[in-house]
Amino acid sequence: MFYLHRNIIYAQMDEEFSRLLANGANHRDVLQENYSESTIKHIVLMENGSDREVIIMNSEGNIISSSDESNPILERYIPLVMKGNSENDKILVSDYKNSPYIASLHPFQNSELSGYVLMFQSTKSINAMVNELTLHFGIAGVISVAIILIVYTILSKVLTRPLINMKVATEKLSRGDFNVALPYISKDELGQLSSSIQKLAKELERLKNERNEFLAVISHELSTPLTYITGYAKVAMRKDIKEIELEQYLKIINEESEQLKELVKNLLDLAKIDENSFTVAKEYFWSDQFLKRIKKLVEPSYKLKNLKLKIKAPDKFQIYADPLRLQQIVLNLLDNALKYSNEYTEVGLEIYNTDNRTVISVIDKGFGIPSDEIELIFERLYRVEKSRSRTYGGSGIGLSVVKELIEAHGGTIEVTSELGIGSTFKVMI
Repeated sequence: MFYLHRNIIYAQMDEEFSRLLANGANHRDVLQENYSESTIKHIVLMENGSDREVIIMNSEGNIISSSDESNPILERYIPLVMKGNSENDKILVSDYKNSPYIASLHPFQNSELSGYVLMFQSTKSINAMVNELTLHFGIAGVISVAIILIVYTILSKVLTRPLINMKVATEKLSRGDFNVALPYISKDELGQLSSSIQKLAKELERLKNERNEFLAVISHELSTPLTYITGYAKVAMRKDIKEIELEQYLKIINEESEQLKELVKNLLDLAKIDENSFTVAKEYFWSDQFLKRIKKLVEPSYKLKNLKLKIKAPDKFQIYADPLRLQQIVLNLLDNALKYSNEYTEVGLEIYNTDNRTVISVIDKGFGIPSDEIELIFERLYRVEKSRSRTYGGSGIGLSVVKELIEAHGGTIEVTSELGIGSTFKVMI
């Protein structure tokens, strides 16, 4: 505003100076072309009664005629004319702030006389124009400041305050306080950011609760077999213990050790999956060789529980997958069927190829899964029947590992089940 104000004033003054020089040059030209008493009177009469004044003087500094002979102020400028001794038109006085007039000098010369035309412009009108312009700019400046304050207030409410609230919310999240509530702002980018922070807070709170629950369950799952192992080991160390009892206690210790080993193995698998440190290296291998390995690994356990494993497969075909990871998937499913099947029943393992995909089904005639819990069985540490956890040894981790490994292959798993009839797990990779 200040820059604009100064430039407008300079432009107006340049215009005043140019106008003053132009009028003086016209009078000078008239005197040079037609010098006479009547011409002088005509020039003086033209400038009489206006904001401009004129003095015509000879080269010695004597006044020939003046538009205001009673004004002594005009005569004060004559020494400046004689001191400068200029031969060209020029602005003689330009200080409109401190001088009552601005003045221009116009030398003339003809056959009869040489001298100067001295033009004066009153600075009253100029200063009035400058003051009015300053007033208008002052009003505009005050209005601009008011508008800026209003805009600042609006932006503070619409933009700054929400950003400050979001900053406070993220600081709370970094301290582990997930109780964050951000108000609805709008549907723009700021609103989307606020919504994302709110969702992040809820997700972090959910993960925190799941972690605490996970740690509590894992602590319980680890402490139970360790308690059995420690307790029965102390009993087995007694000197008066019978051999039959010792054998029974050692058997329990062995079973609990195996269960503990299986739990730790599953936990390590989950940790590798979460850290993306495991790899899926797909390759082609024959189905018959894969099934032979599976049967060799699980058949002893099935015989101990008096279960029959029935493998159904067409002629051998090639499977495209990670053989070790696929073996882990199938073994987990067969182990799950082993745990939750009654004695003297049959577990089926079907495998075939269709539409360039391998389909593996594990069918048991066990307890079955309630329909409202089928979607939950792949969650970590979830067990359908909590009260049977010690009886059947499930930790709630195996199926979550299976699902993660299948998805790493780009495959899917489906479950169908009926209570008291059995369950079917169908894998497609």
